[in-house]
Amino acid sequence: MLSLDCITAGYTDENIINEVSLQVNEGEMVTIIGPNGCGKSTLMKTIFGLTRMRGGTIQFKGRDITGMRPDQLVQRGLSYVPQERNVFPALTVKENLEMGGIALTGDIEERISLVLELFPTLAGRMDQRAGTLSGGEQKMLAVGRAMIISPSMLLLDEPSAALSPKVMSQLFSEIKEINERGVTILMVEQNARRALAISDRGYIMEMGRNRLEGPAKSLLDNPEICRLYLGKISKNI
Repeated sequence: MLSLDCITAGYTDENIINEVSLQVNEGEMVTIIGPNGCGKSTLMKTIFGLTRMRGGTIQFKGRDITGMRPDQLVQRGLSYVPQERNVFPALTVKENLEMGGIALTGDIEERISLVLELFPTLAGRMDQRAGTLSGGEQKMLAVGRAMIISPSMLLLDEPSAALSPKVMSQLFSEIKEINERGVTILMVEQNARRALAISDRGYIMEMGRNRLEGPAKSLLDNPEICRLYLGKISKNI
């Protein structure tokens, strides 16, 4: 579904990621973990055409998408949910969902209904301004808006950031359901244990480069990886 070959990119004149390669197969959920500042979010932005690439190629569904604009990628079935500023706070929940389908033709109501099946909490908030929602509800709205185009692949950057353990559990369950419905997912996540627990495979980044990769279970079962990257086990996980 997605293949990155030796991606080097950054902002202005500085490279943040260097020769990063990965692949995501159709139907998989893959999680990228690593220390803060190692380039995980920059990699996601680069896939979605939001940074300055200086080397490497990106293929999506067998076609070269290197350097394509975000709107072109959306038309090809790729959706991206950034960590921050991922809703329009002055618009209502319904208007936010409609914005997700702004490039679509035809009736959008059926697509909104499908999103509300995934996130029923939003159904009672349709006329509420997005900026007044709780943090968890805003995350659900952001993911729901990305789902309006019925993407074949979803890029999620730190979906659980700043959420309580209870809301985090609910959101991860909904992300897992999206994947089980056939949407391929690439996710960056600081809650590494929880993310790997629902993933097929994982990549570890360090200082802007590939460090390790493998099946999610093997990463979770590796004592050295747990010590270096996963931290202590929490009773909430």
